[in-house]
Amino acid sequence: MVATLAVRIPTLDVADSAPRRSDSIDSLIALLIGRRFAILTGAGISTDSGIPDYRGPSGTLRKRQPMQLQEFLREESARRRYWSRSYLGWPKVETARPNASHHSVTTLERSGRSTGLITQNVDGLHSAADTTTLVELHGSLHWVRCLSCPLRIRRSDLQHTLQQLNPGLAAQWFDRVAAGDAELNPDGDAELDPQLAQHFVIPSCPACHGILKPDVVFFGENVPQSIVSQAWSMLDGATALLVLGSSLAVYSGFRFAKGAHDRDIPIAIVNQGRTRADALAALCVDAPLQVVLKALVSALC
Repeated sequence: MVATLAVRIPTLDVADSAPRRSDSIDSLIALLIGRRFAILTGAGISTDSGIPDYRGPSGTLRKRQPMQLQEFLREESARRRYWSRSYLGWPKVETARPNASHHSVTTLERSGRSTGLITQNVDGLHSAADTTTLVELHGSLHWVRCLSCPLRIRRSDLQHTLQQLNPGLAAQWFDRVAAGDAELNPDGDAELDPQLAQHFVIPSCPACHGILKPDVVFFGENVPQSIVSQAWSMLDGATALLVLGSSLAVYSGFRFAKGAHDRDIPIAIVNQGRTRADALAALCVDAPLQVVLKALVSALC
């Protein structure tokens, strides 16, 4: 039943201007009382921590496409561009801290209300909030792996290497960040003039000289089947699915909503804006996550 998935940019436009229904928080509480539910989160839960989303009102997908796997593998210039932008964006990702919504999700887990958390985010903030029953569907920016050998290193260690290899660029580039000329993206890189990346030096694997890649699923890359299986196991034990801060536009996340619907498991969506699964949901709450989750924790825990 579980297949390896390709993360892809779908054709569905969730930023439709048509009115969206919005159910009440009380209706959400009534649905979830007495149920154990799986939780699925997207970029919207991390915006209050300073990490932008892709498809919200100011989402970065409206301005540029994220890195594609085949482009990264095929072109050294693409890897140079990615790592130069990542070099700029990493300090903000590294210093980001969980917000109240992340901590509310952890509280729901500890209370026994949740069967587990599936996150599409790569920022590591759920882990930092001490959520333990967790599947990071698209990986974590906090790790880097070699594509030719088993080596896996911390992203913070690679940052030090990048700084050593590019000493003359650091001050100039970070001045641009401070001036607001380099915009952070959800995948941990920062917007930067491609001309500035031409001379950026990138390291190869210290063990085998292979290509180093962030340990995340790029657009166009397959989600490992073992990870997808772990996510399905959380839905197997659930009697509801709670979606938080995701448009579900990418199929790797949407398939869990579709799977819940096919099993007659009610779906509750909390998101500011339309989602791909609105038509499948038992209810949709269009309200700030922190407000909704505070009410849920108060009522259920």
